[in-house]
Amino acid sequence: MIRFLQPWWLLAVLPVLALAAAYVWRQLHRRAYAMRFTNVDLLRTLAPKGLGWRRHAAATAFLLCLLVLATALARPAMDTKEPLERATVMLAIDVSLSMQADDVAPNRLEAAQEAAKQFVGELPENYNLGLVSFAKSANVLVSPTKDREAVTTAIDGLVLAESTATGEAVFTCLEAIRSVPADGAAGIPPARIVLLSDGYRTSGRSVEEAAAAAQAANVPVSTIAFGTDSGQVEIGGQPQRVPVDRMALAQLAETTEGFFYEAASVSELKQVYQDMGSSIGFRTEPREITQWYAGIALLLALCAGGLSLLWSSRLF
Repeated sequence: MIRFLQPWWLLAVLPVLALAAAYVWRQLHRRAYAMRFTNVDLLRTLAPKGLGWRRHAAATAFLLCLLVLATALARPAMDTKEPLERATVMLAIDVSLSMQADDVAPNRLEAAQEAAKQFVGELPENYNLGLVSFAKSANVLVSPTKDREAVTTAIDGLVLAESTATGEAVFTCLEAIRSVPADGAAGIPPARIVLLSDGYRTSGRSVEEAAAAAQAANVPVSTIAFGTDSGQVEIGGQPQRVPVDRMALAQLAETTEGFFYEAASVSELKQVYQDMGSSIGFRTEPREITQWYAGIALLLALCAGGLSLLWSSRLF
């Protein structure tokens, strides 16, 4: 379907139509004049057979050329469907106080940040990527986007807080995934959640509820456990043991058909997206075709000039 990006320029067609009307009026007026003042019988015997309709062909081609050029001023365009990659990965990073334990060098949080940034660098550029941090509650720091710098900056700015809402992190990621524009594709995009944590939930909805929700949405959750059973932190001046809840993280991954890791190497993280599907949606974009109109106008102008030379030996 053709539409015009600057339709007000279609007013330029009016002078062309006026010129065409003047030409038709002039031809009718000349015919009437000839019929009134000319001896037709004598003219038929003295003059050869006229050009007939052919004498209007060049003028018609010229007027059509002007009409096409006037229309081209309005910047004609056709709607085209541009593919848009919708595959989405959500990173969820635990920022609870237990993540300051140094049983993973230099500490759990910094190790998680480094692994996350390496993952961002390895993820294909055409995938959407979002970031959620969670402690007592879960917050979307970066909505799904292809802007990798925004995600990396947000990872560097993570701040520790109390409690661990692992289930809320998954629910928040699912909401962010649903926010990805459909762009002509059906359903939510193919997605993965990568959750980096040291385990034990102390706040919000349960991990089991979150796993059921992710499973229903067909969104695998890959979990990465940071830390050891001997990890400890100092909270309120008192040392506290913060062992890793591997069982809960492994169960979350298993229920949702994701992966469970106890390390954060780039090679392991790659498995999270290597099997990832691709959902191509479409965004309708106008594709300007002014050059087509210019080409048609040029052909009509050449046609008009050629016909004029052929049948009247004049260039208009």
